[in-house]
Amino acid sequence: MAERAPNKTSAGQTPVEVSPLQWVKGVGPKRAEALAAAGILNARDLLLYTPFAYIDRGAVPSLRALRNELLNERRDNSAPEDFAPRREKMIVATIARVRDRRTARGRSFVSIVIDDGSGVGAELMFWNQGEYFRKQFSEDMLLMVAGQPELNRGSQVVFHHPELERIEAEDAELFRSGAILPKYRTSQKMKSVGMTGRQMRNLVTAVIEQALPELPETLPREMRARFDLPSRRDALRAIHFPPDGEQLNRALHRMKFEEVFYFELFLAARKQGVKIQERAPACKKRGTRARELVEALPFDLTKAQKRVVREIVADMRNNTPMNRLLQGDVGSGKTIVALLAMLVAADNGLQSVMMAPTEILAEQHFHSLQAYLEGHGLRVVQLVGGMRAKMRRELLETIALGKADIIVGTHALFEPTVHYNKLGLVVIDEQHRFGVMQRAKLKERAHESHAATAGGVDISPHILVMSATPIPRTLSMTLYGDLDVSIIDELPRNRKPINTRVVFESQLDEVFEFVRAQVLAGKQAYIVYPLVEKSEKLELKSAEEHHEFLSQTVFPDMKVGMLHGRMLWYEKEDTMRDFKERKYHILVATTVVEVGIDVPNATVMVIENAERFGLSQLHQLRGRVGRGADQSYCLLATKDHFRFHMKKAAGEEDERKAAIIRLRTMEETTDGFKIAEVDMKLRGPGDMLGTKQSGLPEFNFVDLIADTDVIAQARQEAFALVERDPHLADEENAVVRARYKALYNKEYGFMDIA
Repeated sequence: MAERAPNKTSAGQTPVEVSPLQWVKGVGPKRAEALAAAGILNARDLLLYTPFAYIDRGAVPSLRALRNELLNERRDNSAPEDFAPRREKMIVATIARVRDRRTARGRSFVSIVIDDGSGVGAELMFWNQGEYFRKQFSEDMLLMVAGQPELNRGSQVVFHHPELERIEAEDAELFRSGAILPKYRTSQKMKSVGMTGRQMRNLVTAVIEQALPELPETLPREMRARFDLPSRRDALRAIHFPPDGEQLNRALHRMKFEEVFYFELFLAARKQGVKIQERAPACKKRGTRARELVEALPFDLTKAQKRVVREIVADMRNNTPMNRLLQGDVGSGKTIVALLAMLVAADNGLQSVMMAPTEILAEQHFHSLQAYLEGHGLRVVQLVGGMRAKMRRELLETIALGKADIIVGTHALFEPTVHYNKLGLVVIDEQHRFGVMQRAKLKERAHESHAATAGGVDISPHILVMSATPIPRTLSMTLYGDLDVSIIDELPRNRKPINTRVVFESQLDEVFEFVRAQVLAGKQAYIVYPLVEKSEKLELKSAEEHHEFLSQTVFPDMKVGMLHGRMLWYEKEDTMRDFKERKYHILVATTVVEVGIDVPNATVMVIENAERFGLSQLHQLRGRVGRGADQSYCLLATKDHFRFHMKKAAGEEDERKAAIIRLRTMEETTDGFKIAEVDMKLRGPGDMLGTKQSGLPEFNFVDLIADTDVIAQARQEAFALVERDPHLADEENAVVRARYKALYNKEYGFMDIA
């Protein structure tokens, strides 16, 4: 059985000239309307509305094999990064009986017992809509069952509310004969007018041979021959009606390759367009400031930091704009690397800006850079919103006259009133919090800052974007194909791994005693809650409620501050500043501290209701401690019933199991990249990044977790093609040119294609 995400019809192609689908036998106006609502307007649309899964006798497991797999899982104690919530399983079996049952506590449910002849049965349990299931399903029906199976205490296979599809007699014969049956996703509107999976197959059968000849090829013949890819027509025919598993896999591989190839071509074209159309100031002068700073530092740079600095400096020596992503875990030392790059720019007479997502983080960078550069003859200034008018005017004049070498700030940096003087380097911290438009505005400011000396040539800045949120290699390769990537995969030598463990609510008194001991030893602590205030709908703890409890009852002799997202920006800044200056021993907060300032004296992070936080968020919160040389601790507090579930991950409900995996992963590792891999397995790449925010398309065929080989292959081919023929002008690339133009050029225009 193959399974994929729901598909969408492809954009940008000329529709096939056919009669409206309502004239096809078995459709009619109502069904045509339902199909149109799903984006299926004609035969071509139907052809591109590919199956999302298949019923394959050779791949569908027997109930006996499924039970053995579940028994093995129950015995398996794999490391957390090696497993994820159980994926949906599909089986085919006959209904043995349908009956009403009750639990020991008197709750009623409908039980459907199924059998596939393997000697092992299974029970399907439905707690709602019992009348519907009793009417719709009866003995001897052949069903396709899709859901997440579990083992009950008696080791019987059980499905709770699985998806059911009746396999009609004709299809049942096809299934038993070994045919692979495609499954089409049907909307509620399609179901309401009787468009079943069987009818979708009949409809595709009716139009496929009419539509296929009109479908243009999208990959050159030479490329298809080199990678042994079937034609697009043959691939789509096999995807709708697979002769066998091998041909289906070849067809899917071809469509995956095509899908990734054009996205990577888009990224390669964007990168090549930057090379061809824009010029950056080449930092060829070898100044002394960076070397002098490295020699004056009270610590040694790690090998990873030195390697990354070399990569960045090599980029900046060229007049091609640097576009580099710097990934590094929390506390890995990205800021000092960025500062060394800014010193290279300063030695070449160029200004640098450093943009942070919040004013409090901008202020931290400002003070850090000032401290590092004391006595080095460079001027660092800060530009944020809310400044007094006179101070702002004076600061803008200082920047415009070139008397400021480094400007640190927030969104205020790209306002039209800011005029730079030879802006050469832009450093963006926490890059995922800024959009493409914001970066484009900074580039406009840079063009303007070189206008007097550029001789009519657009001068673009070198750009270094930094992320403390590690991104798995496959996702990074796909999403940031137009950026060069540097990774700091080593922590400074004086940093100790944060001691992380799960604790339970019944242990909170011990936890608070541990916090007290740390504070009495001169350290500080964070206690994080999921909510600002108490909610009647959610059984979660709130910061406001527990701040009062902690400050008055648990720690009455200590100073306990509070920080949450509903506070005004200056209130948040004052609170964080007071905490850093040790005016508070303990800070009660929400996740607003996820991106906060460095407080090296804070050694304890307690996270309440930890099971409700995502992995990435837990990792970022944990990164608020361990910023100094002292041993730090992260305590993940959760409900007592998780004590049992932590030992028994297999067979749990999906969300509960995901929560257990998150907590175990946090206990097992502090490696941000391992954590990111687990996070992507749990949530999928779209949820992990936020598809619209990240710019990642909704791929129909490719799986960014599993298809690493095809992604690497397609990426290499796309980048090599744009390197050879940046405008796709060669005759042999006419097919690629037409497809690329239809997909991307109208909207983005990154390639000079008429």
